[in-house]
Amino acid sequence: MKKSERQRQFVREHLELFRCPSCQAPMTAVVDNSISCANGHRIDFNRHGYLHFLNGAADTEYGREMFLARRQLLAAGLFKPIVTAVADHLPDRPQNILDVGTGEGTPLLQLAARRQQARDVLIGFDISKAGVTLATQLDLTAFFCVADLRQLPFNDDSFDSLVELFSPSDYTEFKRVLRPGGRLIKVVPNSDYLLELRHLLYGRDQAHSHYDNQQVVDLFRRHYPTAQIDRVRYQFPLPAGLALPLVEMTPLHWGKGARQLTDQDLRTLTSITVDVSVLTGTAEK
Repeated sequence: MKKSERQRQFVREHLELFRCPSCQAPMTAVVDNSISCANGHRIDFNRHGYLHFLNGAADTEYGREMFLARRQLLAAGLFKPIVTAVADHLPDRPQNILDVGTGEGTPLLQLAARRQQARDVLIGFDISKAGVTLATQLDLTAFFCVADLRQLPFNDDSFDSLVELFSPSDYTEFKRVLRPGGRLIKVVPNSDYLLELRHLLYGRDQAHSHYDNQQVVDLFRRHYPTAQIDRVRYQFPLPAGLALPLVEMTPLHWGKGARQLTDQDLRTLTSITVDVSVLTGTAEK
């Protein structure tokens, strides 16, 4: 079976998860190459097999080259301890899991490999078509789509767990699609995240060389007062040839005042600090 047909088959088997982005009615049928709701709105699967749920054009600066660079680093293991920490916060039983801001999909692939739970239902979405197109190429039983986190194309109480790595949040929508007792696992950077790269790009300028995520953490706690917060910090040795992809996988080098790095600068990047917090909140029952 072709990947595009597998994507259509996935939607047929899990049609109850999806709702129409135009009228918010549940999707009711997959006919030929389209999904439709009770009010007659239709969305076609594209040639890569995914659905484009946005009502307008995507507003993103993240392109294919950035996602390819990210895939190189993630495939080499850059985020594996993070994925392990996320997996440790998920129940062993089968889960409907939504990956918010999935990008090119590698973290969801690694999460599935870590869980080894064949009955998990995995969906990843991103606002970037470039990222989702790459995600559909992964050898993973999951469905990927282009969607906006502020208007999720999913029915109420559809997911047991939401996973979010370095993505914005819409807590109203998250609470809507999470089942009672479900959990949101959000990963945010700490002050030393990619510290060596920041120092190369910006020197010791505090405005750029350190994150301050306190406002993000405080907002999460307002929505989930009993939130659990775990720090994950480690040094990742950079494999040969991945210093430039490391630069290209983040928007850090776009910032005002960022230096143009030389080959000599890149040769000094032999390892990188990964420093994040894993925030876990549980939806009210």
